[in-house]
Amino acid sequence: MKSVEITQETRLGWIGTGVMGLSMCGHLLAHGYRMTVHSRTRSKAQPLINSGAVWSDSSRDVAENSDLVFTMVGFPDDVRDVYFGETGILAGVRAGSILVDMTTTVPSLSQEICAAALAKDAFALDAPVSGGDVGARNATLSIMVGGDQQTFQAVLPLLERLGKSIVYQGQSGAGQHTKMCNQIIITGTMIGVCESLIYGTKAGLDLETVLKSISSGAAGCWTLTNLAPRILKRDFNPGFFVEHFIKDMGIALDEARKMNLSLPGLALVHQLYLALQAQGHGRCGTQALALALEQLSNVKIEHKPVAL
Repeated sequence: MKSVEITQETRLGWIGTGVMGLSMCGHLLAHGYRMTVHSRTRSKAQPLINSGAVWSDSSRDVAENSDLVFTMVGFPDDVRDVYFGETGILAGVRAGSILVDMTTTVPSLSQEICAAALAKDAFALDAPVSGGDVGARNATLSIMVGGDQQTFQAVLPLLERLGKSIVYQGQSGAGQHTKMCNQIIITGTMIGVCESLIYGTKAGLDLETVLKSISSGAAGCWTLTNLAPRILKRDFNPGFFVEHFIKDMGIALDEARKMNLSLPGLALVHQLYLALQAQGHGRCGTQALALALEQLSNVKIEHKPVAL
């Protein structure tokens, strides 16, 4: 069984044109690849259609008209429907095709997709990403890939159009497990950044001045550089949805239980995000964790000095 050889004539498909998928698909389209797209809401794909992509009414139709299909959807149930549904990808996939799921989902589901693809003489990779809306727009994502290594090498030139760090992690599901490691770290950095800003506010500091010092020191991290300034501006628009982050933390906790691991830091931040969602902020960006923590201390983060 031989997979597709990627050339400029390779027909690409893209399913899922949300906050990140729209930009990611746009990069490939801008490099001249023929693209068929599908999304739950057609209007979200309209910018791609305006740029030359062809709209398809179902995931199955995308698969039937593509040599390589990317998916970037929301939740594991969405992934299962997109692949295994009556009008899903596996109902229309062609022998030799490659399927690349870039959604963060359950590792065992990635393995299930891989097995189902092989049964159709096709190939599947799990390739979740990190970097949020900024990374998607700037094509600077970190992409962690699981699946057949030869298939990874074939797809690598396309992934390099989407990210700066593309690393093969191992067999099917390894990409998803690596993404869980990534998300566990982000939970710790996110609560640390928010608590730091609350402390700085109460101490009467100018937080913009604080960030100039701590962003370049040992505390420096992506969250501090990219999301702390948004918090200061009270900009809680999504680069990555709270509800999707809750999903990711839930997957990590479930996998940890299967491995008999205790991850109390992850469990604590998960609870705080559940509270944030209960307060009506599920469609905000992950930096909105600051809102839940502000309530606990009755302190509103402000970048100008405040009286003690």
